[in-house]
Amino acid sequence: MTTNSWPARLWQRTSLMQRLAFVALVPALITAALLVAFLTQRQQTNLRQLARSNAEAIATQVASISLQPLRTMQLRELTRIADSIGDLPHVTRVQIRTTAGQILADHHESDDSRDPQETLTVVRDVFDRDQPGKAALGSVLLDVSLHDAIAAQHASLRYALLVLVLSLCVAGVIGWLAARWISAPLRHLVGAVRQLGQGDRQVEVAVTDRTEIGELQRGFNHAAAALYDVQRGMEQQIEQATQELARKNAALEAASLARSRFLAAASHDLRQPLYALTLFSSALAVNEHDPQRLDRIAHIQECVQALDHLFGELLDLSRLETGAVQVEISEFPLNQVLAEVRRNFDMIAEQRGLQLAIHPTRLWVRSDRTMLTRILNNLVSNALRFTRHGGALVGTRRAGNGRVRIEVWDTGSGIAPEHLPRVFDEFYRIDDHPDVGFDGGSHSGLGLGLPTVQRLAELLDTEVMVKSRLGRGSVFHFQLLITDARPELPMPDDDAPVDLAGKRVLVVDDDPAILSGIRFLLRSWGCEVEVAEDRLQALEAVENWPGPPDIVISDLRLRGGERGLDVFAALDQHYRCDGGAPFARLLVTGEIRIDRLREIIAAKIPLLYKPVSPQQLRRVMMTAWTVTHGGD
Repeated sequence: MTTNSWPARLWQRTSLMQRLAFVALVPALITAALLVAFLTQRQQTNLRQLARSNAEAIATQVASISLQPLRTMQLRELTRIADSIGDLPHVTRVQIRTTAGQILADHHESDDSRDPQETLTVVRDVFDRDQPGKAALGSVLLDVSLHDAIAAQHASLRYALLVLVLSLCVAGVIGWLAARWISAPLRHLVGAVRQLGQGDRQVEVAVTDRTEIGELQRGFNHAAAALYDVQRGMEQQIEQATQELARKNAALEAASLARSRFLAAASHDLRQPLYALTLFSSALAVNEHDPQRLDRIAHIQECVQALDHLFGELLDLSRLETGAVQVEISEFPLNQVLAEVRRNFDMIAEQRGLQLAIHPTRLWVRSDRTMLTRILNNLVSNALRFTRHGGALVGTRRAGNGRVRIEVWDTGSGIAPEHLPRVFDEFYRIDDHPDVGFDGGSHSGLGLGLPTVQRLAELLDTEVMVKSRLGRGSVFHFQLLITDARPELPMPDDDAPVDLAGKRVLVVDDDPAILSGIRFLLRSWGCEVEVAEDRLQALEAVENWPGPPDIVISDLRLRGGERGLDVFAALDQHYRCDGGAPFARLLVTGEIRIDRLREIIAAKIPLLYKPVSPQQLRRVMMTAWTVTHGGD
């Protein structure tokens, strides 16, 4: 019997008490059944033997009294003998025949429904005792009915079966009670084991006897006590470890928060000189034609760009951690973002002799356009930075479930398998190859580019994945939700010439170096520039102009607790009194804490984070002026 057969499954489902009762009942059932079968068979044999003996005695008697009538062939006497014998109980037929088989007398019952199996036939020859050795004078045939004997036998069998059933019932009850009594200690052990598994308290069972069950009970009590002690010890250790882990987590969170607060607090002061350096390095190249000087200026700008890149990575991640980056979900054509990435890196790839292929698509996505652009810019930047031969490819494919998969491939140096699990960790750098810059030089990164990408992806409810083969290249990919396409509006012409000549620009900043640098830069663009360090100086500066400024650029934080918003409010009040036209406004800041930027974000004032490149400043100035003045 295999474990998969139904008797095995049925046996496994029974309880211990049921099994004990079954074991106690089966031998009694088998013994009683065999005993009933044996006694019934013995009784049937005895009844048949008794019936045969009775039939033979009657047949012998008939043969004896039929001797004389057979000699003289007295048929009437023979008939009388047959009738008288036929009236005896259980005798159903009497025949007296000659040796030739001639029936001289025949008496039988007329009931034809009698079963032949219930009839016993006996034949006796009739011999002349006075003349021994001669042939028989005839024979006597006698049929005896066994019906009554068989009926008595059946009645006896029914009675035996009834007694058997009653005996089995009594044996079953006795077996059930015995099984319950025997299994009671084991059932108590089962309950104790269940309580022990819950681990809520110490468990102990009573020792009921001195047999093996008693030994089992005592062994259980010892094991339960030892397990209880071990469990309490482990709980104390776990509690201590949990408290220690909580303290370490609190210290780690405090350190992380302190780092973020430090970066947020120091951001403004750290960005100020870098912003000024950016402005001065760009202003130095204006109207400069000496190749030697231009080469030195290019080296200065290269160092400024490297410093800007490293500082930007650090502060971008800090802005993400402090929540300064807000997600603005919208629906837009993915191809517009891809086109912007192409414009950002086409010239860089060409300068490095690399191929940049970006496959267009007609899909629309639901995401934050600015964050998506930053993710792709960072991935393409990495792809070109670590690629010496070949190039990079940006492509899309449908991923199912209403999503599009965006992939950035490169033929660069690749990433070794041992580095892949940690490339998105903060400050993790791979030292197998130099970090090649766009200009052909090299500078060490902080290992924050990919962590920033992953943080942005998490804000967009996706995850950036990477596959790479060392020496062959890498592919970074993530998925976005596809939305229904709509008629696409014409793209603005970013390559159109930007003309700021003649525009009146007021710059407000509490750092004289920044004011000096931006004034020189804006004048090189043909702007009419006035500078101020606070609100009062700003109001004095605009008095020299016949009308309001076209653009007002202000630092967010000024000396004395003033803000750029206060300057805008004072100018609004000043020109509302004179009935002047509104002016375009632009805020520049090194602040990254969201609580200080929430008001500016809600007001939808253009906001640039220091250090600002001249190209970015020029583009945002023209956009702000165009939006305010309607393109006039």
